[in-house]
Amino acid sequence: MSLGDMSTRSGTARGHTGGRALVQRLLPALILLGLLLAWELGVRLAEIPAYTLPAPSRIADTVWANAGSLAVSWWITLKITLGALALACAGGVLIAVVFALSPTLERALFPVAVVLQVTPIVAIAPLILIYVDSTSAALLLCAWIVAFFPILSNTVVGLRATDPHLRDLFHLYRASAWQRLHLLRAPSALPYFLAGLKISGGLSLIGAVTAEMVAGAAGRDTGLASRILEASFRTETPKMFAALALLVLTGVLIFALTHALSQWWLGPSQASESTVND
Repeated sequence: MSLGDMSTRSGTARGHTGGRALVQRLLPALILLGLLLAWELGVRLAEIPAYTLPAPSRIADTVWANAGSLAVSWWITLKITLGALALACAGGVLIAVVFALSPTLERALFPVAVVLQVTPIVAIAPLILIYVDSTSAALLLCAWIVAFFPILSNTVVGLRATDPHLRDLFHLYRASAWQRLHLLRAPSALPYFLAGLKISGGLSLIGAVTAEMVAGAAGRDTGLASRILEASFRTETPKMFAALALLVLTGVLIFALTHALSQWWLGPSQASESTVND
């Protein structure tokens, strides 16, 4: 085989590989567009009224017509979501470090974290809204309760998933507890923390929306969940779908940002593995 034939085959192989990679990247978007098109055509051909099931084009028109009020509500929901996620990261990592350094405290306090995780937020949200004067603070607390456990549990596992040989090496050199924590345990826990962050990103949004649903539509500072409730009371189905579409896009954006953070921090290969494990 001549060098020209080998180079031609190599170029062809690279072309096929690049084509497959392009198809893999475009396939999710094409499937989504196909589903939206099928939805649009199905509503139009079946002549389904908008108050029963609005078409995607009608939902887009509703978002545009109510952009001002929906943007304000979206920003309120986003602030609660991101605030709860930030508190979940800070509290989850801090408590995980304490648990990793003190197994006695972990045995004593970890059941409390489990109880908070398994208790439905819709059951305790009304109590929190009664006991906490500020509605925003109550919503933030509800969202934090939902979001912090995956970060706590994943980080605890990561802090203990160190290489035994490295642990022996640090012990041999008489490393302090602080040195073992930030030089050995923290790097091994990073992939676990980022995996928990991806989960908690979506849970913080779910917690914020659930708390808003329980709080109702009263007050000036109301989020997208309150807009959904108001629209349901008035049978404004397109507006309900418009607020729901913004919530879905927000969740997708949060996941995309956390995944990009994982790729930047860990590299594409490890980030892909953590996504599969999620």
